Amino acid sequence: MNVTEITELACDVVDYGDQALLLQCGSTAEVLAWGDALRAAALPGVVDIVPASRTVLVKLHGPRFQGMTRQRLRKLRVAPESAESLSEPAREVVIDVVYDGPDLAEVARVTGLSTAQVINAHTSTPWRVGFSGFAPGFAYLIGGDERLRVPRRTEPRTSVPAGSVGLAGEFSAVYPRRSPGGWQIIGHTDAVMWDVDRPDPALLTRGTSVRFRAH
Repeated sequence: MNVTEITELACDVVDYGDQALLLQCGSTAEVLAWGDALRAAALPGVVDIVPASRTVLVKLHGPRFQGMTRQRLRKLRVAPESAESLSEPAREVVIDVVYDGPDLAEVARVTGLSTAQVINAHTSTPWRVGFSGFAPGFAYLIGGDERLRVPRRTEPRTSVPAGSVGLAGEFSAVYPRRSPGGWQIIGHTDAVMWDVDRPDPALLTRGTSVRFRAH
């Protein structure tokens, strides 16, 4: 990660209570690049770094670190190329999917693709775990075929079955458990996304490369 000193911070920084700072960025790529830069910098008083779609939450050991960390953040800059290219994935996971989702036809309509082309686009381009959230084991996958960028459903479902494979915006994901959700569901998988009996309960962890395979 290329980190240099400049006078301005690319992402806006706001207080998040008195024991955290929130970086507000323009893209997921910038968020991930900044997350890597902050981990590499190992700033004193930082106890956790939590990336999301457009923000990075920097949790601090206490209020006394807030001003100090803000000043240190102003001296960090991620080079533009760092936001465009991510480090090599730690491992690859292949997930078998039955493409029978209730929103598959709608995704085809919105994208102008046939259902077969939607499936091919989802399976032919590798994805990568950018960050996790929403529920244990719910991984936000980035880097797929840009043609699959579709809006969330106008009316979220009150219950989405575990294993449902969905699309929303620039992301794809697999629901680890039954829960409400507004993603466009294009299929389902039997892969267990969260299992507390595994050494690492989450099947998909940050940086993992994910390849979907039509089953």
